[in-house]
Amino acid sequence: MADSDKAKSASSYSAESIQVLEGLSAVRKRPGMYIGTTDTAGLHHLIWEVVDNAIDEAMAGFCKNIDVIIHKDGSCSVEDDGRGIPVDKHSKTGKSALETVLTILHAGGKFGGGGYKVSGGLHGVGVSAVNALSVSLKANVYRDGKIYEQEYIDGGHPKSEIEIVGETEKTGTRILFKPDPTIFEHTDFDFQTVLNRLRQQAYLTKGVTIRVVDEREEDKKYQFYFEGGIKSYVQHLNQNKEAIGSIVYVEKEVDEGIVEVALQYTETFNEQIFTFANNIHTIEGGMHLTGFRSALTRTINNYARKNNLLKEKDVNLTADDVREGLTAIVSVKLADPQFEGQTKSKLGNAEMRTAVETVFGDAFNEFMEENPNDARAFFGKCALAARARMAARAARDTVIRKGALEGLTLPGKLADCSSKNPEESELFIVEGDSAGGSAKMGRNRMIQAILPLRGKILNVEQARMDRILANNEIKNLIIALGIGIGEVLDISKIRYHKAIIMTDADVDGAHIRTLLLTLFYRYLRPVIEAGFLYVAQPPLYKLSFGKKSEYAYSEEQKDLAISKNPDLAKNVQRYKGLGEMNPDQLWETTMDPERRMMYKILIDEAEEADRTFETLMGSEVAPRKKFIQSHAKKVKNLDI
Repeated sequence: MADSDKAKSASSYSAESIQVLEGLSAVRKRPGMYIGTTDTAGLHHLIWEVVDNAIDEAMAGFCKNIDVIIHKDGSCSVEDDGRGIPVDKHSKTGKSALETVLTILHAGGKFGGGGYKVSGGLHGVGVSAVNALSVSLKANVYRDGKIYEQEYIDGGHPKSEIEIVGETEKTGTRILFKPDPTIFEHTDFDFQTVLNRLRQQAYLTKGVTIRVVDEREEDKKYQFYFEGGIKSYVQHLNQNKEAIGSIVYVEKEVDEGIVEVALQYTETFNEQIFTFANNIHTIEGGMHLTGFRSALTRTINNYARKNNLLKEKDVNLTADDVREGLTAIVSVKLADPQFEGQTKSKLGNAEMRTAVETVFGDAFNEFMEENPNDARAFFGKCALAARARMAARAARDTVIRKGALEGLTLPGKLADCSSKNPEESELFIVEGDSAGGSAKMGRNRMIQAILPLRGKILNVEQARMDRILANNEIKNLIIALGIGIGEVLDISKIRYHKAIIMTDADVDGAHIRTLLLTLFYRYLRPVIEAGFLYVAQPPLYKLSFGKKSEYAYSEEQKDLAISKNPDLAKNVQRYKGLGEMNPDQLWETTMDPERRMMYKILIDEAEEADRTFETLMGSEVAPRKKFIQSHAKKVKNLDI
């Protein structure tokens, strides 16, 4: 840039260039800073923010009932029977307290001042952010025998002053809002997502009744009330699993806050630990999780040493050993939680590590002393996990050593791509040699690699690591990806940023796809979390008439195409397998980045995903039978 241009640029960059976003315009300008994203997760975050306020009233002992309704017009209302947001004039803002909390960021009763001893909403941007990102919001407050009302439109602009619209004997708050379609990618609430979250909140808040209604469909009404709290939550999570021993439960108030822990071992090979701070799901854990894990490992090892279950020459069980098959909920409530970011995914309060470690450690030790049969069953499960871990390490070392000695850094069946840039490289995981042959001939060799699998891989839901590593097809896949598995897994070493499962559009193909998804979810989850796992969508039909032909990827697409051109019904070809397609067709329909259809695999609801995999792939037959019976009528074109 020339000096004259720099001078001109500098003179134009003045105080007037600094944009000041007043009120709620900052939220509308950068919604991701306040609710995480503007996709489906961000949309539902609006409900969570309003519900969190009601839950805070429940935790404070003022609320017993919460009603959440998704209305026919796409709006949502949340009503509680708490104290009701204050409506008197705020001394600093000159507005009513209701308008203050609905329109001013970082305003609320959770920064001290006696409003709440414990709360989930701490940044004061919750309900005001909901207002900012809604085309309309109506607040009703029931208190002092009166019904107060105020409406907002166009992202938080008051439509009117607060007014009294009636009399009532009840107390509480009702917030009705409609998300802004110019902000969000989609504005349709998913009822199952709402249901899962609110069930979770009911488990975490003993004694509160949460009713959920979807007015868009008839008979979509649920009510949750759990006297047992997180003990009931563990029972719910383990309903399709074979349990080992009783549920261990402790709740205790200490100087740092309230510590509540429930756990139970199962015969599965996967751990399920959910942590919460003031009812906020801390997805990334934090200090309370660190304290729990430390106490768990130490207590089991101490008990085993004391009771001669571990001999003097034996090494201690590791943290991984004692968590195999464990289902646990760790919930803490504290006055001043320090969360990382507005989405509150990790708890940083160091004092909660000590609190959880002490409270849970003492209670768990006492339980094991008083219940020796359960204690020995716990140790037996953990000791078996330790032996399997050592066998898996030996198997993994053999795989690595064999590969290095023979120079087989990549499996022989892999037709690799030319590019060494993972960001543009794709790995197609293909069912069978026939489809693999078509894929190899039809691919773009520069960026697309093909790995054919022989038959159905091992069901890893019912297998430990040593058996998994003995399976050649899984071993080839792990080596091809380049990331390793278990404790040596390193996602930064992945060789392809798109791992694409491409199976036939029949029952066997669906089964192989499910087996692969189970493998990725249980043992290669960082691939999913990084957004690198996809499922290809090959066409079901080829519709032809004369020289004209088109592909249909679903039954509905086929019917629509025929309705537009009835002649296409005269030569309908149903593809049973990818091997039936010639290389050009496979490229054109399923592999060409410009034209293909693919599903990206995401883990939106880890708890629901975990339960589904356990139901479909686990050892218990009854839950799977029930699942099949309840969903059988939804299946179309079942090949038998």
